[in-house]
Amino acid sequence: MHAELCHPTFRFLQSRAVEALNIEVAEYEHIETGARHYHIASDHDENVFLVAFRTVPEDSRGVAHILEHTALCGSERYPVRDPFFMMTRRSLNTFMNAFTSSDWTAYPFASQNRKDFFNLLDVYLDATFFSRLDPLDFAQEGHRVEFAEAGNAESPLVYKGVVYNEMKGAMSSPVSTLWQTLTRYLFPTTTYHHNSGGEPDCIPDLSYEDLIEFYRSHYHPSNAVFMTFGDLPVAELQQRFEDNALSRFERRDEVIAVDDEKRYFAPVRVEEAYALSQDDLSQSTHHVMGWLLPRSIDLDDLMQAHLLSRVLLDNSSSPLRAALESTELGSAPSPLCGLEDSNREMGFMCGLEGSEPEHAAAFEQLVIDTLNTVAEEGVPQDMVEAQLHQLELSQREITGDGYPFGLQLILASMPAAIHRGNPIGVLDIDPALEKLREQIKDPQFIPGLIRRWLLDNPHRVRLTLRPDAELADRRDAAEASRLEQIKSTLNDEQKQAVIEQAEALEARQQQVDDDSILPCVTLEDVPAELHLPTAADLAQGKLDTTWFSAGTNGLVYQQVILDLPQLSEQEQALLPLYTYCLTELGCGERDYRANQAYQSQITGGLSAYTSLRGGVDDEQRVAGYLVMSGKALSVNSDKLTALMAETLEQARFDEQSRIREIVAQQRARREQGITGSGHALAMMAATAQFAPVARFSHLTRGLEGVRRVKVLDKQVQDTDALAALAGELAALHERIKVAPRRYLLVAEEEHQQAMLEQLNQYWGGLSTAESFAPLSLSSTREGVKQLWLTSTQVNFCACAFPTVPTGHEDAAALTVLGDFLRNGYLHRAIREKGGAYGAGAGQDNGDAVFRFFSYRDPRVEGTLDDFVQAVDWLASCKDEQQRLQEAILGVISSMDKPGSPAGEAKSTYHSSLFGRTPEVRQAFRQQILAVTLDDLKRVASTYLQPERASVAVVTSQKTAESLPADFERIEI
Repeated sequence: MHAELCHPTFRFLQSRAVEALNIEVAEYEHIETGARHYHIASDHDENVFLVAFRTVPEDSRGVAHILEHTALCGSERYPVRDPFFMMTRRSLNTFMNAFTSSDWTAYPFASQNRKDFFNLLDVYLDATFFSRLDPLDFAQEGHRVEFAEAGNAESPLVYKGVVYNEMKGAMSSPVSTLWQTLTRYLFPTTTYHHNSGGEPDCIPDLSYEDLIEFYRSHYHPSNAVFMTFGDLPVAELQQRFEDNALSRFERRDEVIAVDDEKRYFAPVRVEEAYALSQDDLSQSTHHVMGWLLPRSIDLDDLMQAHLLSRVLLDNSSSPLRAALESTELGSAPSPLCGLEDSNREMGFMCGLEGSEPEHAAAFEQLVIDTLNTVAEEGVPQDMVEAQLHQLELSQREITGDGYPFGLQLILASMPAAIHRGNPIGVLDIDPALEKLREQIKDPQFIPGLIRRWLLDNPHRVRLTLRPDAELADRRDAAEASRLEQIKSTLNDEQKQAVIEQAEALEARQQQVDDDSILPCVTLEDVPAELHLPTAADLAQGKLDTTWFSAGTNGLVYQQVILDLPQLSEQEQALLPLYTYCLTELGCGERDYRANQAYQSQITGGLSAYTSLRGGVDDEQRVAGYLVMSGKALSVNSDKLTALMAETLEQARFDEQSRIREIVAQQRARREQGITGSGHALAMMAATAQFAPVARFSHLTRGLEGVRRVKVLDKQVQDTDALAALAGELAALHERIKVAPRRYLLVAEEEHQQAMLEQLNQYWGGLSTAESFAPLSLSSTREGVKQLWLTSTQVNFCACAFPTVPTGHEDAAALTVLGDFLRNGYLHRAIREKGGAYGAGAGQDNGDAVFRFFSYRDPRVEGTLDDFVQAVDWLASCKDEQQRLQEAILGVISSMDKPGSPAGEAKSTYHSSLFGRTPEVRQAFRQQILAVTLDDLKRVASTYLQPERASVAVVTSQKTAESLPADFERIEI
């Protein structure tokens, strides 16, 4: 790697090889503008680009967030209405998005195809540095007022806008409200005081002129950071930066930065309210404490803060988490537990949920007492070393199963770049780890940090967030009053201007742009083959074992896969609790805290989950497995294997108070997750009666699962009911642990022999049942029409139709149909016109269903109508070869998306386990490439018939009152 070989318009500053990650990181400066470029050279062929701007809002009107949306709506070279979304479907990208954080806005993408990468780079550079920022795009993406009845100036005014509705949805989450409220007090004077995404009641105050001024002042190369990853030559990247953007700018002397916060001289204690529209408000209060720590750009302070946070909060053996889990003051630790390290100055938080307002002082005392105890008595040395081990493991692991690996490295190092620190140091933490390893030999090291940063730090906030059943109504009334006030001031000319803007926006949304000005890849650029890892041929031994060799950077991955036995519906409903308890409770002689501590010492994580799928040719025929999964550094491979065998053989279900804590925590997490994943939950509900696995998912992970865990949480307050539950879990375990099983090992080839020997040593003597009845689920194929009621300001709509499984000849066309309808109709109708944050459609081949959905949606009936009208739109499509090609590209891109080395091996194995062998997947890929427009029309008319629709909507009680009576209404 030759990091210094840069373009002549750039100056090379420094580089460093990071052996732990097999990368070389280099820093460059653009000579004319001062823009920084950090390049992570790697032999990965998934290249990543990101440009970020320091964006420092001075209020909560959402200017940075709305600008992020609007900048992507057309640019100088690409003056089409929606180049970003058009490129998502003209590309083989493995990632495309844009993010607004509290003090930066970033535009990243990734692709494995060189031509595609440079196509996207051209569009991204033009969008960010030469955006058109049309006033109608600001109205669409940000906010506007329209008359409730189009063209009727006598009807009420309403607010519309994509970001406006997105933030209404985001701020429906109590956790989002908790975070925004805490940071408002933790940062009284800097930009973090404000909600960079925008508060719904502040967004309408943002003017178009404000947006333009913010763009002019912030989106400039002198305020930009470029970050790239992959195997492309750095000089070639910089040539594009120069030719397409930087050559047209001069250095700007103005420095945009966040100042250090002004420190409190005494702790602050506040109580505020959040909207919760339900009758019973008990056990719904959140308490959280936050401390302001040193700057995040000091690498030593950063690593010490991470270590301190892990020691105090990582698992149930950690002293502060143990106190929060076991107290009677609340039901579970807050989701806001841990370190926030992306701001200029770090923050440490801990809290409780499921409490009462009057417990605030007692909660604070519990935290202070716990910290005092740890400061006085210290922490066991093996606990500190275990958490240092976790930091080392997280540094070494090659990820990439969610975000691309390169993007994860970029995002990890970006705060340091934004705050003008040293991002190279953040990626090469081995020297800092070695320093920590010496520091922790002093038993007073952790107690010293606790005293300095927490106990003796007066910049501390205690926030109590209590529920208010009437707050949402008061907000709605205030919004209505404000709109009435606006309307009362409008003269006839101004009313006509509102109507004309709405008409102009609709016309703009309907216009067909010349997309040929955008670059694209074609089906000719698609690789012929699906690249999947291949399992090694092993000699047939006593244990059914599969081995994959993969470049895992010194980590080993093990899985034990057990057939699920025949289970009653009650036992099925218990599976999420059982799988969580299996690795969270005690094992053998160790109680749950000792077991958590031991897991932390030797593994990078131990977990269990269930995996079920319908058959390739019949969705009603189900296979189901319980998977126990672990990973560790290779030096701990033997201990990991032993622990996994011990966990299955000697798991304990006698720690009843701990089981009660876990139930309370699961309830809290499930309830909080509703508004964040409402579209997925609505789709589960809509498909629940169409397929056995869909019904199982709804029962265990869906809205029915939320209802059941709420009931269970109340039941286990009774001692006898708790004992009965522990007995059910133990009985379930006895049945599962003797089920037939198989083993999956993934590591570098040099570890194969040792790992196979370890597997035989610890698992070879364990028995399985001689007779075994595998899980089978009863058939189901009927629809629903349901409203699921919760506390939310927006809606999540889903509509499903029964179709066919993977093996059917129509499955490929149905798979392409989802992308075709989203790209051609749903995006415009539901997002641009309807104001929802998102909408889409797709075929689920496992359950043999086709699903429509909307996300953070202000409408219900209009959206459900749009789902039906999408099929009518398709029938009217004539010559749409370009759109068809785009839909096929989108499907192929998602199929070809790379994962981590271990993740790809595990995915290939589990797909094959359910009959989706590499051969089946390759054949399906070929079918995708052969789909025609006639195929799409045929399958749509065959399967997407309105009378066969199954509908589920997550909404509020208030919205439900205006919907038809034939919906079944279910309180979550």
